[in-house]
Amino acid sequence: MHEFQLINKYFSKLSNKNKSSLNLNDDVFFDKSKKMVVSVDTYVEGIHFINFKKPDFVIKKIIRSSISDIICKGVKPKYYFLAGSGNKRSFSSSNLQKISKSLKEEQNKYNIFLCGGDTVYSSKLSFTVTSIGFSEKIIVRNNAKLNDDIYVTGNLGDSFVGLNILKKKIYINDSLNKYFKNKYYMPSLQLKLSNKLLTFANTSIDISDGLIADLDKLLNKQKLSYNLYLSSIPISKNLKKLLIQKKLDKLSYISQGDDYQILFTANSAKSRIINKTAKSLGIKISKIGKICSNLHKSQIIDQKGKKIHVKTKGYFHRF
Repeated sequence: MHEFQLINKYFSKLSNKNKSSLNLNDDVFFDKSKKMVVSVDTYVEGIHFINFKKPDFVIKKIIRSSISDIICKGVKPKYYFLAGSGNKRSFSSSNLQKISKSLKEEQNKYNIFLCGGDTVYSSKLSFTVTSIGFSEKIIVRNNAKLNDDIYVTGNLGDSFVGLNILKKKIYINDSLNKYFKNKYYMPSLQLKLSNKLLTFANTSIDISDGLIADLDKLLNKQKLSYNLYLSSIPISKNLKKLLIQKKLDKLSYISQGDDYQILFTANSAKSRIINKTAKSLGIKISKIGKICSNLHKSQIIDQKGKKIHVKTKGYFHRF
């Protein structure tokens, strides 16, 4: 079973009397009375990151991945706790100095503060990050409205190329090599947009597991479907160039996750304020589809109006 089936079968009932848990169907815990938002994420070597040869880059990736859960809810992160399990090799003096330096840089970049954590000796390297923010309200999942427009920030797919370069599954020239690997290790988070989202988004999620997988999660308990328009899904100039050179399929690259961009829906009447916000903040926000009734299945449509079969929806933890 995948992780959401596991949660529904064994743990959901344990949260029934706690509204703040959001039925264990969201990325965060939200205590409205205390205005507190909390997310927890675990990262394991070989699953969430390939290896620990670049500890300074890996630690940046996991911090950004964690606070992304807070940011996509329309909240600015404030504090984080960091727990790690590893051995003398992974937590060598050299590695710990690099980790500390990277944490300081991330704290300065995102105005967050380390508040505590834990360390455990183990043969298996892993990290758990707890991120905390404060807000009077958040944007929850499963709150899309019929005929909402679907939007995404930034570009998709660059991180997956970086992962494939690191896995030696794809080979490209030096300048693009560095660009894509940096996008994998250091995704660009839309911190400036976080509070603005509250003024127009009906529902939101960050893209960690892939565009299609995360859109399905966004709507998973609603009787709705969607139309996505492939030509409208944003990719970088570098990825567009690579897809042409290598004759690669766009859909395969924008569906794999690790982008940490914000996927949200909004009423069509909000399009003007969304475009104005994007311009004023200097960020890219693209309209990529429409929320529909569940009278037909969700579909992806190419520029010729042809429906596209999705071979892979993204990443799922299976048990």
